[in-house]
Amino acid sequence: MAAFYGQKRPQPAPEPPVPPSETREQRRIPVYTTTDAPAGYRVERTIGLCWGVAVRARDIVNSTVAGFRTIAGGAIPEFVELAETTRAEALLRLEEHAVQMGANAVIGARFDSTSVPPASEIFAYGTAVVVVPAND
Repeated sequence: MAAFYGQKRPQPAPEPPVPPSETREQRRIPVYTTTDAPAGYRVERTIGLCWGVAVRARDIVNSTVAGFRTIAGGAIPEFVELAETTRAEALLRLEEHAVQMGANAVIGARFDSTSVPPASEIFAYGTAVVVVPAND
């Protein structure tokens, strides 16, 4: 059900408890795509927008080292590592949000980023859906 700006969305049903025999890896979203339904699947049900946000602060040591690297030019591994770690965290939170909503896939996945010194924010978002094999 859609909600208009300013309206409260109905809260999704609470996620069923994970059986002790089921690990976190078994709960993972198997399909991410930046397009529509992946090859071999069809979207059975669209649930809605899902997202994951991660904000990481740069530490003073890496920021100082990176500052010196900018003088010489070239790659700045300290910032690459920060971006990769933050992106992975945002993707994990996107996945957790989609599972909580009852999805088994995320389509139209995108990333957005913002830098508010001394922190970096990565926002991952997409559409939570239920997909089934296309031959069903």
